Amino acid sequence: MSKVEERTADAASDPVARQRRRRDLMRRLRLAGLAAVVLTTVAVVVVTVVDVAPPSKDDLIREAGLIGKSELRIGVKDDQPGIALRDEKTGAYSGFDIDIAYMIAAELDFTREQVRFYPIESKDRARMQARDGDGFVTVDLVVASYSITAERRAMPDVGFSAPYLRTAQSVLTRRDHPTVQSLGDLRGEKVCSLTTSTSEQLAERSGVQAYTKNKISDCVAGLRRGDFDAVTTDAAILAGFAHLYHNELRMHALGVDADERWGINVGTNSALRDLVNLALYHSKYDPRDDRWEEAFRTNLLPEERDSLPQQVAIDEQPPVDKVRIREWPWRMRALARPGAEAATW
Repeated sequence: MSKVEERTADAASDPVARQRRRRDLMRRLRLAGLAAVVLTTVAVVVVTVVDVAPPSKDDLIREAGLIGKSELRIGVKDDQPGIALRDEKTGAYSGFDIDIAYMIAAELDFTREQVRFYPIESKDRARMQARDGDGFVTVDLVVASYSITAERRAMPDVGFSAPYLRTAQSVLTRRDHPTVQSLGDLRGEKVCSLTTSTSEQLAERSGVQAYTKNKISDCVAGLRRGDFDAVTTDAAILAGFAHLYHNELRMHALGVDADERWGINVGTNSALRDLVNLALYHSKYDPRDDRWEEAFRTNLLPEERDSLPQQVAIDEQPPVDKVRIREWPWRMRALARPGAEAATW
């Protein structure tokens, strides 16, 4: 017998060695069993979480029907300087609503080149039908100075996001018109506003001679010609014309609170609404995200000097409720709204 065989035989006959080997074997078996239990538990937890927890952002993108879309269609105004204006020569769009639309699109993983704007009239915002040449096209979003009201919320095909701008009702006249402090001061005068707008309803209740147009630019053109005595709609819209024609026109402060809150219409697509609200939430509470503030500074703030005494709009993004989505802890953003929970569960 060799020396190796002798040592092996001695170890096999050694009760201490046998006990040590038995303990090592049992330890390995326990560790293997524990690992199996842990893996099974993790799998069950993951399945349970995915099944009962809120959807993830990827889930919402899939539910919203955005997977595979090559472009995002957005209905916007095309005749409102400072808000949404289409350059007649280049066809390019600019304004506050346009910048907000690009911001939302980026959060939905669309590049600027994948965003396509379509002009939409006020009466078509609820049904989300925008102009495409001589016909109509159904858009994915409507970002078109669309005020959130209880009446509109009750419409079956209208789904508003959280508000993204707060402004107020105002009046635009020629410079030689007496000061207007309320719509009642225009009783008996010819006042133009947008068809199906909140301003149209207010004007009609004030005893004015109410006229409506599909485009606010047509009202302003009529005002400049002398066809109308005043134009009434949201201050953020009128301010662009007061700025553009500051030698001819002036705005009047009606002394009302900023009660016009603009929202984005997504129709019946609730998953898309949640995604839009998530984008607005990040914009509001992420200290690194200043796109809303930049849109305001670029488009609306320069109009302030020509809108006084009327404020163009509140220069702070409205609050946004947290959207409950599923995110793993290492992916969560530290964006807790003041007074709200930081977690997304």
